[in-house]
Amino acid sequence: MSATPTLLRAAVLGAAALLTAATTAPAATASAADPGAGAGADYKAAHDTLGPQRLTPAQLRLSAVKQAAAARSFEEADALGASGAMGAPGTTGTADGTGANGALGALAGYKLSGGIHQSQQTSYWCGPAALVITQSAHDEVGGRSQKDAATLLKTTTSGTAWYGIDINVPDPTGYPMADALNYRLPGAGYVPKALPYTPTAADKTAFKQHITHDTDYDYAIAGNAWEVPGGPHLAGHPNIEIFHWVAIDGYNTDTAAGEVNYLDPVGGVSTSVISWAGPVPKSAHISSDTLTTIMGGRGYVW
Repeated sequence: MSATPTLLRAAVLGAAALLTAATTAPAATASAADPGAGAGADYKAAHDTLGPQRLTPAQLRLSAVKQAAAARSFEEADALGASGAMGAPGTTGTADGTGANGALGALAGYKLSGGIHQSQQTSYWCGPAALVITQSAHDEVGGRSQKDAATLLKTTTSGTAWYGIDINVPDPTGYPMADALNYRLPGAGYVPKALPYTPTAADKTAFKQHITHDTDYDYAIAGNAWEVPGGPHLAGHPNIEIFHWVAIDGYNTDTAAGEVNYLDPVGGVSTSVISWAGPVPKSAHISSDTLTTIMGGRGYVW
């Protein structure tokens, strides 16, 4: 695993809390289709308290560069898969896609960046746990302090914000998770991607491109879920409103990223900390379209 010198990414929107707890099952599967895709959008629109959000000029430029690279490598991998040819076997380039092509082509099964799971240590530390898990996917260092991560993210008992908090890093952008990842992984070039309450087909395609791009370059995505009653939920989560951070660390090569793998900080948490944690797995597979819908109204950092 090599370091990746490039631009410093930045961050983009929304404020989100944390609520979580779970079990230890390795790779459970959440719904394969996209149940309730659109369900909950009215609820989110009626209950959202976030104000206007904006990317900095630097974030906009970097987002455009990364998007072009991600779309290009996704199309190349798709073409290789269709022809049965193999792509470059795990070659590592720079995070903005300007280095070697990391696309894998037609590989069977899941490709993972390899995040190291941690169970969140309080009911509101899913953000700090997701930060250390997402970071570990690239540098392969486990066991980091969630307390230090919570201090960096300015996490409160209400959770970790998606947007609107300047953390103690040089040139904060208001997007704590993106700023923290860029601070801890210099040159990673993380950028936030905001999603509407009802993500479009284009949003879902972009997410497939982004998880493929990040995984191929040995990075994970930090996803900010907003689960609502009647809408789709993560594996083991109850049908209630939950704001939650997860680390998304891989994709199914057989489905062109139509299914992804994520690590849930609630997995392994005692029910004395989070009452509904019992059935929540540490790792699960889920339809990428369903996960994009779950993140609607907030988004992800890639």
